Amino acid sequence: MAGVTISNNKSKSMFAKKGAFNAQAFLDSAGVARKIKEFKKAELVYSQGDAAKSVMYVQEGGVKLSVVNEVGKEAVVAILGPGDFFGEGCLAGQSVRMGTATAVTHSTVLVIEKSEMFKVLHEQHDLSDRFISFMLARNIRIEEDLVDQLFNSSEKRLARTLLLLARYGKEDQPHGLLPKVSQETLAEMIGTTRSRVNVFMNKFRKLGFIKYNGGIEINTSLLSVVLHE
Repeated sequence: MAGVTISNNKSKSMFAKKGAFNAQAFLDSAGVARKIKEFKKAELVYSQGDAAKSVMYVQEGGVKLSVVNEVGKEAVVAILGPGDFFGEGCLAGQSVRMGTATAVTHSTVLVIEKSEMFKVLHEQHDLSDRFISFMLARNIRIEEDLVDQLFNSSEKRLARTLLLLARYGKEDQPHGLLPKVSQETLAEMIGTTRSRVNVFMNKFRKLGFIKYNGGIEINTSLLSVVLHE
């Protein structure tokens, strides 16, 4: 399934927009001890069961978070883009990774050791506020995903997932561009089959909600599928 790689235009100012804290610029300028790692498409960032010793921040590209149960069935938890933290469970006492993180396209990730992250969060209130806001937003998203799975049709779940992947409603991100994600991954995210996803994607294309133009372009009119009762 074709797609457009997520990109991140890094600002030199910690406040690129009025009142918007730029965590990337802060991490670049505050002397935070961290490693910068690059990952190829489909390369593992970490595996379920690995020691949890660091927090990570997506600088460029995209990362898929997934978990596997005892019988080997995989469930995709989230697709993250530039500006997102992950691996934060180590701050809450997790000794091992509860899931697997995989690069969905060529990605650059900042790796911050747990002790350093604790130090920075304690000393730098701007970053601490940004991190807390991210975690609260993540919790809200998890609750919305649960409601979505319990009460909405697979077609509506797919529409919502596409809008979220295209960063709909985020002022600091380009709208309408879908990261490279396969129909199999979309099916895992919404709890249905690849064939069903293919049917819905063709339907969305015919209705003008999405467009294939060297990648997947999402029209905001797709929101009508989510809002339709």
